Amino acid sequence: MLMWVWIAVVVIAVLVLVLAGLRLLGRLSGLNRAARRLQLRQEEALRVQSGAEKLQQTVLGLQQRAEQAQDHLEQIKANRGK
Repeated sequence: MLMWVWIAVVVIAVLVLVLAGLRLLGRLSGLNRAARRLQLRQEEALRVQSGAEKLQQTVLGLQQRAEQAQDHLEQIKANRGK
């Protein structure tokens, strides 16, 4: 009789462990999906950052060209004023 009690306790313990394991696996798959989404967002952020850096370089180039044009225009005005 005592042996049947121990068998029942072990069976119940195994069932509890199996249920806990299944719930854990369900949560891990959700975490895995979230990790993949975060990785995709990180890759997108890196692409946006790269584009922003290229745009900044373009703006700096345009600013230099505008300054050169302004200097050139001032020289033309100075030569006309003589």
